[in-house]
Amino acid sequence: MRQSQLFFNTKKKAPKDEVSINAQLLVRAGFVDKLMAGVYTYLPLGLRVIKKIEEIIRKEMIKAGGQEILMPVLQSKENWMKTGRWDTYDTLFRFAGFYSKNEYALGPTHEEVISPLVGKFSLSYKDLPLSFFQIQTKFRDEKRVKSGLLRVKEFLMKDLYSFHNSEEDLDDYYEKMKGHYKNIFDQAGIGGKTYLTFASGGTFSKYSHEYQAVTEGGEDKIFLCEKCKIAVNSEIIKEQNKCPQCGSKKLIEKKAIEVGNIFKLKTKYSTPFNLKFTDEKGKRKDIIMGCYGIGLGRLMGAIVEINNDEKGIIWPRAVAPFAVHLLNLKSQISNLKINEYTDKLYQELQEQGIEVLYDDRENIGAGEKFADADLIGIPYRVVVSEKTVERNMVELKDRKTGKIKMVDKKELLKHVK
Repeated sequence: MRQSQLFFNTKKKAPKDEVSINAQLLVRAGFVDKLMAGVYTYLPLGLRVIKKIEEIIRKEMIKAGGQEILMPVLQSKENWMKTGRWDTYDTLFRFAGFYSKNEYALGPTHEEVISPLVGKFSLSYKDLPLSFFQIQTKFRDEKRVKSGLLRVKEFLMKDLYSFHNSEEDLDDYYEKMKGHYKNIFDQAGIGGKTYLTFASGGTFSKYSHEYQAVTEGGEDKIFLCEKCKIAVNSEIIKEQNKCPQCGSKKLIEKKAIEVGNIFKLKTKYSTPFNLKFTDEKGKRKDIIMGCYGIGLGRLMGAIVEINNDEKGIIWPRAVAPFAVHLLNLKSQISNLKINEYTDKLYQELQEQGIEVLYDDRENIGAGEKFADADLIGIPYRVVVSEKTVERNMVELKDRKTGKIKMVDKKELLKHVK
């Protein structure tokens, strides 16, 4: 992608109405634009990151046996009345149709859709387990949106629902899903900072589990057990001031961002919709359910909160919008030669399957190009200038370490592939 053609605009100062690091940097670097409180547009750079996150999640959910579907955002009042949540779900967007008196909800979650959907199929114990997932827009009427992409009214979410013929089968699947979630956060570059966290199970079970990414910009409070490397959410620490897993009372308080959660729903959403299966004796029984969510925008925000410095964002390679930021620093003396060298390098990198953002902008000084590159945060910065062309080399900078060195094309490819 040529930067001269990219729809983006960097800003030297953070917007006055954004206080979180993720919002400040993502707006300044041209990844997102704020339409109103809690609602953002993903610009081309931001959408590339979201798509990378989406693909990481999709691959893991398919490995977990999930079949991808896409359910409607628009949901019926009738189904929400059946579960008793129409009047109790405090962030539910409710509205009446313009041409009719029918009332609808904009989906904040999809139990009221997936349960009756699966109930339309005649299932036996041999058909289970089953699992379905989607990556789709959700709406929640948050009373107080805050922290940039971390708490918003409209967001992209992956939700997977699993269906089982026994609690033992659910338990087995639930444990396997923990491994898939770990893989997602490892690939997204925050695995070392993200902890499986015990949280309230509510009406479902004794515990549910969250995945909390430790960072000073976090809006949650967790207590980390350094002995077994799990955490406890502050909402249940009052019940027992010890680690639920190993019993240790040496817990360290940390700020964190919830980047995912998993729940054992059991039969809470099976019963209202008569969602049953036939067991081996021909008896009809309630299907047992689990659900597993990850907010993509929230994960993107958490990645930025964890990976940044005073100059800007530092994207992990797997989710970066591009792998290489190629800068053309042509001089007035040898513009043609530098242009030819950089254009050729741009083509060669792309032919090797390397995603490149090529800063070919005219009338932009070297200092501004360097500042923009650091702000945008692509893993490798490659500079072509009169000095490098004379030596048939380029200047390579690792955004994470800050190390700069001169390399030839062969060594460049070795580093960035």
